[in-house]
Amino acid sequence: MSAKANALPQYLGSGDPALKDYYPAWLDNMADDATVEGSMLDGAVQGAEAVRSVVLTIRSLYERQEHKFAGPYSHNGFLEDYVAEVHGEPIGCVVLVTYNAAGQTQHVVASYRPRSSLLLFSRLLGEKFAGTPIAEHFAARES
Repeated sequence: MSAKANALPQYLGSGDPALKDYYPAWLDNMADDATVEGSMLDGAVQGAEAVRSVVLTIRSLYERQEHKFAGPYSHNGFLEDYVAEVHGEPIGCVVLVTYNAAGQTQHVVASYRPRSSLLLFSRLLGEKFAGTPIAEHFAARES
């Protein structure tokens, strides 16, 4: 049986009310050489403060954010699935966090959808980080 042609994408849904006050604790226990990469940026941003800055800036641009799931993954990881809104556009994200042997956040990978919201958000982040080395990882403003 084929999938319904009119099925709604998950990023248009809402979050789990039980996760209303969720805060990513992994953000406060970052390895010095932590990295973040994902569909919104080219390459990887490295360094605890740079990674924290990227994640906090992303969170600050959301008009709303609702988590669908947040919990342990495998023996050294954590998984988040959330929906949000940026500049009135819906966006969904799956985040995979990998911890090092000391239990610190070592690597963060974020996969965003849909592409139109991802490109808008990447440009907004490029503007926010303009004049810093982090800006080169995000989409440039359209001419």
